[in-house]
Parts: sequence; C-alpha cells; structure tokens
Amino acid sequence: MKTKILTLFVFFFLCISFCSWGQEKREVDSLLKAFETLPERIEKVETSERLFRAFIQKEQKKAFYYAEQQLEIAKKIDYTTGEGIAYKSMAYYYRLAPNADSARVYFKKSIKTLEKIGDAENLWDAVYQRSIFENLEGNYTIAYELAHYSSEIAMDLKDGEKLTESVKYKAVTHLDKGNFKAATELAILAAKIADTLNPPNPLKKAGTMVCLARIDIVQGNYEAALKPLQDALVIFIEEKDERWQATTLMEMGNLNWYIEEYDTAFINYKQSLKISKKIGNKEFVAMNLSNIGLLNQSLGNYNLALEAYFEALELEQQGGAISNINNNIIGLNNIATVYASKKEYQNAITYFSKAIKKSDSIKSVDIIRDGYYGRSRAYENIGDFKNALADQRSYQLATDSVFNTTKSRQIEELKTKYESEKKEQQLALQDKEITVLEQEAKISNQQKILLGGGLALSILTLGFGYYGFRQRTKKNKLEKEKVEADLEFKKKELTTHALHLAKKNEVLENVKIKAKDLKLQGDAKGYQELIKTINFDQQDDKNWESFTQYFEQVHTDFAANVQKRYPDVTKNELRFMALLKMNMSSKEIATILNISPDGIKKARQRLRKKMSLTPDISLENTVLAI
Repeated sequence: MKTKILTLFVFFFLCISFCSWGQEKREVDSLLKAFETLPERIEKVETSERLFRAFIQKEQKKAFYYAEQQLEIAKKIDYTTGEGIAYKSMAYYYRLAPNADSARVYFKKSIKTLEKIGDAENLWDAVYQRSIFENLEGNYTIAYELAHYSSEIAMDLKDGEKLTESVKYKAVTHLDKGNFKAATELAILAAKIADTLNPPNPLKKAGTMVCLARIDIVQGNYEAALKPLQDALVIFIEEKDERWQATTLMEMGNLNWYIEEYDTAFINYKQSLKISKKIGNKEFVAMNLSNIGLLNQSLGNYNLALEAYFEALELEQQGGAISNINNNIIGLNNIATVYASKKEYQNAITYFSKAIKKSDSIKSVDIIRDGYYGRSRAYENIGDFKNALADQRSYQLATDSVFNTTKSRQIEELKTKYESEKKEQQLALQDKEITVLEQEAKISNQQKILLGGGLALSILTLGFGYYGFRQRTKKNKLEKEKVEADLEFKKKELTTHALHLAKKNEVLENVKIKAKDLKLQGDAKGYQELIKTINFDQQDDKNWESFTQYFEQVHTDFAANVQKRYPDVTKNELRFMALLKMNMSSKEIATILNISPDGIKKARQRLRKKMSLTPDISLENTVLAI
C-alpha cells in the first residue's frame, strides 16, 4: 500500500511544471472575444496560447483547437517563435491524450524550431518539459541528457532560477534510476545555486530542500528527511505559496506513515486536503483523499477508506489529464481491493473490471495486471475457477510484457554504457603502451650516446647522468600511468563480466516464466525438472567465482577487510557489497542478482543493521570507503 502512495507523489512531483500551465487565472470570456476580433498578427497567436492554457486542464478538445489555431496563424505570418511554442502546446496536449509517440514528435519539432532561431528562453522550457516527459515514460538516460542540456541553456542565459530547476531535475532522474549518491550530490548543488540567487528566491531554496528530503525518504533515512520538510514548509507559509504548502504537507504525511505515526499522518493529509480545496486544485484534493483512503485501508478501517476513495474517484473522473486517468484506475483497483477485504467479491469484480477496461483503453500494461490479479482472486473466492484461470493467464501475459520491456531496457542501457566505456579505455591503454615504447627507444639511443662520449669529462658525465635520471623518472611516470590505465581497463572488464551475469539471469528468468506454461498444460514433472535446472544455474557459484577473481584484481583485499570489520556478513551480502563498491545503482544490482526491487530494499536494511549504521550514515559511502 505504501508503494502506491509513493507512486502518486512521485508522479505529481515530476508533473509540477507541466501542470502549472493550467494554473494562470484569466478572464476566458475576454480572451475569446479578443481572439474573434484580433487580426492575424502576433497578438492573436499569443491569445491562442493563453486560451490553450485556460482550457487544457478541463476541456482538452477546446484546448487542442486553440493549439491548432496558434500553429496555423504563426506559420501564416512567419512568426517562428510562435510556431515553436505552438508545437510545445501540441506536445503537451498529446501527453495528456495520452499519445506518447505524438507528444515526442511535437516536442522534437518545438526544440528544433526554437534552436533554429536561437530563442533560448523558450528553448529552455521546451527542453525542460521534454525531460520531464521522457522521465515519466521511463527513458531515464534521455531525460537526464535533456535536463543537462536545459542546464547548459540556463547557464548561457545566466539565469540562476532556471539553472536551479534544471540541476534539481537532474537529481530527480538519478533518484528514479536508484542512483542515490548522484541524486544527493545534484540536489545539494541545486541548493547551493539557489543560495546564490540575486535577488534571493526562498521558494527555489525550499524546493531543493523538498527534493533532498525525498531522496532521504526513498533510501529509508526518515529521520534525516523530517527537518528539511519542516523547514521548507515554514518558507512556503512565509511566502504564502499554498500550492507548495499542500505538496509538502502531503509528503510529510507519507513520511509519518512510513515511521508509523498514523495520527500525525492523518493530520498532515487533512491539512493538505484543506489547502488543496481552498486553491481549487482538484488533482491535489484527489491525491490527498486517495492517501487517506490507503491509510485507512491499511489500518482496517474499510468503510472510511471507501468513503475517501469514492470522493477521490468522483473528482478524478471530472478531469482529463493523464495523471487523473492513471490515478482513476488505481482508485478503482483500490476500491475493488477493499471490497475483497470485506469479502464482498461481486463488488470487487465489478470495480476490478472497470479498472481493467480503463487500463486497456490507454494500453497501460503495468496497471492492467493489478486488475487481472485482483479479479482472478475474487473469482477464485466465489468458486468461478474458469474465469479465475483466464484472468491468471492474462495477468501472467501482462507480467511477461512488463518484465521483458523493463529488463530489455535495463540490459541495453548497461550494455551501451559499459561497451562504450570499455572501448574508450582500450584506446587509452593502447596510447599509453605506445608512449612507453617510444620513450624506451629514446632512452636506449641516449644511453648509447652516453657510452660513446661519456669518457670525456666528469662534469659532462654528471650532467648526462642527471639527464638520464630525469628520463628514467619520465619513464617511471609513464609506466605508472600505464598501470593505472591497465587498472581502469580491468575495472571495465569487471563491469562487462557483471553485464554478462545480468544477461544470463534475464534469459534464465524468461525461460522460467515460459516453463510455467508446461505446468498449466499438465506436464508437472517436466516443469519441475526444468525449474530445478534453471534455479541451479541461476545460483551457480562458478560464474560468481570468475566475477570474484576479476573483482579482487581491481579491489584487492576488499572481501578480507569486510570479513574483518563485519564478520556476520554472509556470502550473498558480500556480493551485494561488491556491486555497491562498483557504484552500481539498485536497478542494476537487482538485474545482476536476479532479485526484485523490494528484495534490494530488504537487503540494504539487513546490511545496514549488521554494519550498525545510523540513519544519517550512507551505506554506499561506507562500502566505498572499505
């Protein structure tokens, strides 16, 4: 249940900039009148954009019409800046449709158009917004590159506020990838930039504090996260920023839930709900109601949970944004789950069916499987085994699809990253070898000259001796650089070997999933033998022995030092620490060890306990220091 709260907030956190488009309060009637009377000039393009913003959160079709008008008029009057902004409007519309492919096409058009004319101000926004979009789509590498590009644009503009936002979002992309160390460093950098703003902008500073708190919460450092949230809330209250007040209170409610302070969690959620209603932000209202429902559900207060869920559902059905659609589906699944907990299975089936239908309409495979799984259990409880089996198979197909997509993306990202680094290191190593050979040949020739003419005068001999000493020093330096380059090359070999382990585990896991079909077809003996073989191969220590040999060449005595300092650490935990020592992310480690993200979280918690680490001490930094 807590995972669902986290998902709701992270999605909101990433969407703040997008959603702000629809927050400007304008007199729509006067805008409509102006649009009808204005000639086709720049003013009409700008009015079209303002109308797009006014309608996008409530009436998407009207918003789309004005985005089309914005683009058509801008092209007709050769207003390139308006054309670039219109493409961005179209991209945002398709993001909410949802139609990711079309959104991406229009984002690219917007960026290309604005780059062409050098409109840095609007280009920054287009690049930044596409970075958020790609991150929401799970394309973390592209999202980071775009966030970095936006930071370069901000630096060229000498705009500290834009730079703060760009660097902060680079931190968010690392956070979503599980690279906590990089996320923390970038969030701290964003905070430092915010400190230098002139005139000062407390809101930017407070925003980075919330980001840092979010990183601590994801890592389980709950105590460390509390003070930044409290300090940020004080700033938002002083600055009268009610939107961020609601956001921070919502996050504080999540934190209270994690540390089991349920009464305080309710207080913070309800305060956030009150502010959200005051500012008329229906999405925030729905999110708070969903969180209140989830908390009541986890405590067994089913009727109170249903009351909150139904109120949230009613609000979500009024909107058309993608966040509303996703949250709407999650809400339907939550209602169905509560009915199942109350053993009202027919009601559960009704709401699971609604969630499945909506999930299918937006092709959301990762959400639809929750519906199939829940409905199959409900069918099973009423004795409808035929439908239960059909839903179980649909759930398995959806799981296969999500698994294959996720694993393939992770493997490809690892492969691209490490193969490129390996090639670069090979070239560097070759350059060092060539330089050393050339230097040796040069020294050899010089030594021959010294032998031929070195009997002349002792002063010259001493002079040449000094020169030879300097040359040997140069040679030693080059050889040292060669050793260092060789060590770096071994590091890449080690990482490549880890990649092979990940690829092997991916293939075996796919085979294991397919093997379940044998069981469903009645070949139980064949199924058991195949699973036994795969499990043996996945746990085969020979692969890890090879990995250990590579690892010890790079990180000498690491295992011995760990055993000396922490004798209770198991062999599997030592492997986990070795991968942390390589500075791999949680997702990369999960792929290599063939365990789930929850398994990684539990492994971290067990290891922290054995190492007696307090919440304010980083596990990664401790392992890197060994």
